[in-house]
Amino acid sequence: MATNLGGLVKRLQDIMRNDPGINGDAQRIEQIIWALFLKVYDAKEEDWEMDEDDYHSIIPEPYRWKNWAHDDGTGTAYTGEELLEFVNDLFTVLKNLSITPDMPKKKRIVKTMFEETNQYMKDGVLLRQVINVIDDINLESYDNMHALGDIYETILKELQSAGRAGEFYTPRAVTDFMADRIEPHLGERMADFACGTGGFLVSWLRELEKQIAAPDDRALWNHSVYGIEKKQFPYMLAITNLLLHGVDNPDIDHGNSLLHDVLDYTEKDKFDKILMNPPYGGSEKKDVMSHFPDDLADSETADLFMSVILYRLKQGGRAAVVLPDGFLFGTDNTKVNIKKKLMAECDLHTIIRLPGSVFAPYTSITTNILFFDRTHPTEKT
Repeated sequence: MATNLGGLVKRLQDIMRNDPGINGDAQRIEQIIWALFLKVYDAKEEDWEMDEDDYHSIIPEPYRWKNWAHDDGTGTAYTGEELLEFVNDLFTVLKNLSITPDMPKKKRIVKTMFEETNQYMKDGVLLRQVINVIDDINLESYDNMHALGDIYETILKELQSAGRAGEFYTPRAVTDFMADRIEPHLGERMADFACGTGGFLVSWLRELEKQIAAPDDRALWNHSVYGIEKKQFPYMLAITNLLLHGVDNPDIDHGNSLLHDVLDYTEKDKFDKILMNPPYGGSEKKDVMSHFPDDLADSETADLFMSVILYRLKQGGRAAVVLPDGFLFGTDNTKVNIKKKLMAECDLHTIIRLPGSVFAPYTSITTNILFFDRTHPTEKT
């Protein structure tokens, strides 16, 4: 299995380099992700059909992976122009799926996965080769799913090389360290409000999985993480990442955490643990800042996310957050007010200075990990 998967990304990229419709590694990776998602989703649906007597796929039968992607060698599989036409129809169907709020998340994610996704390839023969490589991946065992999950990190690193992931890829060594130090426990819920490709969610799940000893524990594990990501591409990566790591109902929303009035959050919107590397260096518009109290309204993205964290961390909860020097040492009124709120409501017990090489060459900004616990009464606003 490892040998088969080891060169997976390279094999697919080599095929797509000959296609005139794809420009650069970022588009090649996006092409891989939508096909890989459908392959993984199909494997998951087989499990759900066995476990649930009344399970019905949200994907119409002709468009389910198992009904069109497999090439049995008889010459009947779609290829060339026929395949291109079929895949274009597939995208239209999935983008326009009918969903309802009460529909299980594992069904609704199909539509949100494809709403802003593109099919770039123009050579149907090469597309058939790509589909064949992905269809040949063996996903029948739990171990294989996890092996592919590890290989998936190769895709994320390739994204960095393509210049697309500097803002939403945090090295696994960092996410694993933070997840270990925050001490996950079964029954707790963890959140990342700018989850990118889902690195923190997966590190939490890996750490928590060590505590599973019974079927009920597996259910708690499956529902222990929440993420939200505003950009379509990393959202796609995060959903597929969690499916690959065994989460049946990835609780990841496609949206912007900053577009919600922080004063409206109630206890049910809060989490036991928060792990984040919020975007920093960005500047938000006034309509975003309007969702925050005047004394905490700042155009700096990292500052706003820090306020969100303070409003959504439960009493007794713990957080680990990567933040730039600008937050620690900034002296403007808003930064000072956010830090006052942090110190008033939480015990900021540990600050770790990260080496400059951690995020190089994508940023030269010096960063730190802040570990804090909500141990004090909530400050009245």
